[in-house]
Amino acid sequence: MPVCGNGGIRCTIPPYKSGALAKPPRGWVDFAACCGGETIVAERVFLLDASVYVFRAWFSVSDGVSDDEGLPANAVFGYGAFLCDLLERQRPDYIVAAFDESLTSSFRNDIYPDYKANRPPPPDDLRRQFQVCQRFTEALGVPVLASERYEADDLIGSFARRVRGDAVSMVYTTADKDLAQLMEGTDSWWDAARDRWLDAEGVRANLGVAPHQIADLLGLAGDSVDNIPGVPGIGRKTAAALLAALESLDGVYADLDAVTRLGLRGAKRVRGLLETHREQAYLSRELTRIHCEVPLNVSLDDARWQGWDGGTLDDTPLPRQLRNRALRLAEAYPD
Repeated sequence: MPVCGNGGIRCTIPPYKSGALAKPPRGWVDFAACCGGETIVAERVFLLDASVYVFRAWFSVSDGVSDDEGLPANAVFGYGAFLCDLLERQRPDYIVAAFDESLTSSFRNDIYPDYKANRPPPPDDLRRQFQVCQRFTEALGVPVLASERYEADDLIGSFARRVRGDAVSMVYTTADKDLAQLMEGTDSWWDAARDRWLDAEGVRANLGVAPHQIADLLGLAGDSVDNIPGVPGIGRKTAAALLAALESLDGVYADLDAVTRLGLRGAKRVRGLLETHREQAYLSRELTRIHCEVPLNVSLDDARWQGWDGGTLDDTPLPRQLRNRALRLAEAYPD
């Protein structure tokens, strides 16, 4: 299959309006090659930020749900039903699921010990349910990525980089817009729980910057969710204005005098803050950048999803309702 790239080949998304995307069909046309008008159909790789949806289920599903062994299973049930729905409705060409296991042991904690220090540790029961969610995911034929040194974002970014040359489009499936920094070309960002799709223009409309500028934005403005300081006194609106004019964090610091000519309110104060907190800005950017060079043992071929035959769940403790839901998935997916 020909691969769309640079050098005169123009990428388009003909079926959709830019910004907020409609739900795309399986294997949609998203590359138009310049040589002879040849059309290339790109397959979709769903990159699932699984931990986001496990946490969502933990907080939203009644704690009265239990598994075959009588143990609480609200997160397992909510996440498992969500995964079955995703597989049945989207029928992904390829899919992998990344789980966070580096809650306090990430390489980012080595760089900055206060990274995510504002978050309480998950209760033991949630940790147990996370393990069951991983087993359930693998049982449905979806490869799991997990590491005690790298976060789910890093694993997703590394897999995307590894397979990007194979004429596929990435679907970053998450509620975390930080992952949008990985987007290139015709990739999309999808919050599956809200069924909200964004392309690169949609990301810009929401965050005020292009996907490749997100790490620089957070380097300047910080991220309170992850306890990343940024430059004190500079919010996202000011950070976006700086990046619109000077392109990157490096561009800002290459010409601090230009900051005073941008027409920003309190421009001299902003310049002073930048000068004072330069080291902190670069540290914050390093913390927010997704590391895309993690060695992985999962290939694109491993990630091809061809349905589920209804087996391999016997050793996984599950709520009865989820076991039945999974069996309906096997019936719905054609051989």
